[in-house]
Amino acid sequence: MKLSVLCKLEDIASLLHAKFIGSPGHLITGLNEIHRVEEGDLVFVDHPKYYEKALKSKATTILINKDVDCPAGKALLISNDPFRDYNKLVAHFKPNAYSYKQISDSARIGKGTAILPGVYLGNNVTIGENCLIHPNVVVYNDCIIGNNVTIHAGSIIGADAFYYKKRPDKFDKMLSCGRVIIQDDVEIGALCTIDRGVSADTVIGKGTKIDNHVQVGHDTVIGEMCLFAAHVGIAGVVTIEDGVTLWGQVGVPSNIVIGKGAVVLGQSGLSGSVKGGTTYFGSPASEAREKMRELVMLKKIPEIIAKLNRSEEKDK
Repeated sequence: MKLSVLCKLEDIASLLHAKFIGSPGHLITGLNEIHRVEEGDLVFVDHPKYYEKALKSKATTILINKDVDCPAGKALLISNDPFRDYNKLVAHFKPNAYSYKQISDSARIGKGTAILPGVYLGNNVTIGENCLIHPNVVVYNDCIIGNNVTIHAGSIIGADAFYYKKRPDKFDKMLSCGRVIIQDDVEIGALCTIDRGVSADTVIGKGTKIDNHVQVGHDTVIGEMCLFAAHVGIAGVVTIEDGVTLWGQVGVPSNIVIGKGAVVLGQSGLSGSVKGGTTYFGSPASEAREKMRELVMLKKIPEIIAKLNRSEEKDK
């Protein structure tokens, strides 16, 4: 999330009551979580596993729970609870603002677009030209929809990220301040859910077609001309390159890349990144022909065991 005003390190430190290391006038231009940071961003880190990644990331301000050497050109904010303080910053710079009208006064709707009964459009929603938004679609604040987009009944665009920190007695929710961006010529089926980015954007690329009952997690970026069948589930922070096909009930875990032109057959479950131009099957998925050969061999195991038993009996 880019800040509407530039903020100085000393002002952010004062807001959080935190110690800082760096120039008091060091500028912060945005807030982002670790997977989507850009230069000028503030990022938080609260686990030793990710200290080095955060310190070496593009982020130029790191909100951290340990005194460490400050990398050149960067600044540190020392906090005993970076997750809590990051949420405090999100709430400060992006406070909740709900529209109590069916279609917010600040929503912008392009020429030739049909908004059917029961649709809810939140604050600062933008919808392009010649779109068709079917009944009971909900589009949360700040989401952007391009031209010639169809969204079928009951789909939810821009719900909060599924992102929590486990405490001893509860789960603390990460506040979402990102958006969903749907590019031109996309069609989204009925009862789909596309979550907003935690602090960046969830993106659906131009020409992509999504069937009914598909879940797309926060900060996932989907390329152009992809095809997803019903009941596909995609976790957060996934990169799906152009021309990928996911058939029904495919499961995609977080923080992986699916290469250009890959095909994943129905009911498969990916366990890591996969290269493009290949068809995958199984759970965990692997190259489809290889997986089919494995299944054939598994079917032969009882026959092989029976032959071994008969051989042993003869030897007796």
